[in-house]
Order: sequence, then C-alpha cells, then structure tokens
Amino acid sequence: MIFDSLRRWPDVEAPGLVAVDAADRLILDESAGLRASAQPGDIVVINDAYGALTLGAADDGASAIRTHLDAITGERALEANASRLGLTDHFRPLPLDAELVGGARIVLLRLPRSLDALRDIAGLIAAHADPGVVVVAGGRLKHMSVSMNAVLSESFGQLDISHARQKSRVLIARAPRDGRDPAPAAAQVAGLEVRAYGGAFAGARLDIGTRLLLENLPDAPSGGTPDDPFIDLACGTGIVGAWMATHYPGSHIHSCDQSAIAVASAQATMLANGIADRVTVVRDDMLGTRTSASASFIALNPPFHSAAAVTDLIAPRMFADVARVLRPGGQLWCVWNSGLRYRPLLERTIGPTRQIARNAKFTVTQSRRR
Repeated sequence: MIFDSLRRWPDVEAPGLVAVDAADRLILDESAGLRASAQPGDIVVINDAYGALTLGAADDGASAIRTHLDAITGERALEANASRLGLTDHFRPLPLDAELVGGARIVLLRLPRSLDALRDIAGLIAAHADPGVVVVAGGRLKHMSVSMNAVLSESFGQLDISHARQKSRVLIARAPRDGRDPAPAAAQVAGLEVRAYGGAFAGARLDIGTRLLLENLPDAPSGGTPDDPFIDLACGTGIVGAWMATHYPGSHIHSCDQSAIAVASAQATMLANGIADRVTVVRDDMLGTRTSASASFIALNPPFHSAAAVTDLIAPRMFADVARVLRPGGQLWCVWNSGLRYRPLLERTIGPTRQIARNAKFTVTQSRRR
C-alpha cells in the first residue's frame, strides 16, 4: 500500500501528525468506480495535503492528473513522495485557476475548513469543468458542517452525502451551474485596501494580534532598500507588508507565505494600494529564497497550524530561519499568543529579546540578532 510510505516532509513531522488519513482513503474509495473509466486528463485533485489523493489515483492507473496544493510544503511533499514511488510523471501541479479545472470530469477535493474557500473552489469548477463533472469532496467530520452542503449547492444542482466512515464523510456534487472565477473580498483596514481570497487567514480583516503589532512597529527601522528589504514573513493577506510600504516612504518590502491563497491575496492587496512596484510577494517555505545574513528587519505573526493540525512545532523552525537570515544586529519584531511563552525560545534562537507591548491575549517582542 503506497500510503505506508507517504511523508509530510518538508513540513513538520512528529508523532500524531500524519500524511494520509481516513478522509483521503474514503475519497479514493468513493471515487473508485468513476476513476475506473477515466481518460488521461479527466481527473483533477484539489487541496491534497501531502499527495495521498494524487498518488492514490496515480497508483490506480490515472495519468495526466492536474493537482493543486495550497501550501508549498505540501506541494514539495507530493513531489518527494512521488519520486520515492516512481509516480512523478503522472501529475502536474497547477495554480487554482481555469487551467486546473478546464474540462475536468472527476474532481477529488479535500474540503477546506473555510466556507469562503469552498465557495471559490466550487464556483471555479462549475465555471470551467465538463458539464458532466462529478466532484467527490471529503473531510473529517470534526472539520465539516452542514453549511458546506449549502455552499456546494450554490454551484451544483445535485448533492449526495455518503455514510460516515472512520469519522469521515464524502459529499458528491453533480450538475454544475452558476459558475464563477474567484474574486477577492475587499475592505478598508488600518487605512489600507485589503484583498482576501477565500481561505486567507483572517480574511479581509485585521486580526487582533496583527493590530497590536502594527500599533507598535518602530518609526524608522534599518533597511528597506532593494538589497535589504523589510521582510513580512508569513504575510497572509499582506497587511503588514502594505503597512510598512505606506508608513516607511520609499521602502522596499519582501512579503512571503507558504500559502498560494495568501500570496494571491497579498498581491491583490499591493495592487489595490498602488505599491506593487515596491513590494515583492513570493510563495516560499519560510525564508528559503533569502540568503543568510541578508536582512536587517523582519516582522512576523507566526502561524500555529500545519494543514489541519494545531502544533507548536512551526514557530521554532521559523525562528531558526529568521536567525539565519538576519544580519548581526538585525531585528525580529514578532507578535504571539502570550500563552505560548515564546520569549525564552526567541532569546536562545535569535538573541536578546524585550517585550514591546502586551494586551489580554498577545505579546509583541523585539529580538536582536547576536
């Protein structure tokens, strides 16, 4: 069974963090009859976590699979898993756009937790897939809601629901209708025009942690040149990067996130604020594209989710990469949930750390690279 060899690497790996689960197996089982007669190019996989759906279908004989994984770590895990299994020629990763789903007859979908993300995906499929497309969408029961049925029914005329198995369930959608391409939500936040595609962290809003960070960023940090841009790590919709670009006149910003949805949202935010010429937005695994000892200033609101799992293993990896990229004397300004008690870790990993601000839930710190 290929599932036994799947890994999450280069994403975090630890006991209890799995690369394949019962929902992946149920989606493949419920779609087996449909896939048996599929022709090359008929099958599309969306929201695969680490390749279980894509490689499960490939192992059953499917070819020319088009697949989209939001997280770059998931996409790299798929590539690594495929290489070990000799299945690299059976699929190609694509962005979440018309090319991904155009003419598709079978879509295997791991249900996103965000209803807005599901709405974007369902509308895209309905707009561009074959009229006879069948969408087999599944997830863990703890992450599903009846509202997902309603969202899928906006774009499909028929919806069937499987029996639950191993705390997972599948929704099967047919008869596409009222399709549309995704468009970002828009709002004015902290004096900025913010854009957010479905599933981006906090949507077109300012979460309370980021608000506290913005209220306390320094007046004139070092850096901000093309060779030493201010860095907005884990940028989400790009609020911090856009704020720095507008509050530090003439500055250059490097915004990055592992999520394709976040990167698309941040790019739209920069365009909406007329600052796209000074802000580079890239999809990256932490700061993988940045050279060591090359940055003077990094801002960070670290995530604590890896796929659907809540874990405290992400921030330590991010802090280590920040330490690699900061120049001696460079600064990390970080906001974090006070209950996580990151200060000793920041001290050990980066250098002297002081509290800048604190409210009922969040703490802002400044760490200086030794």
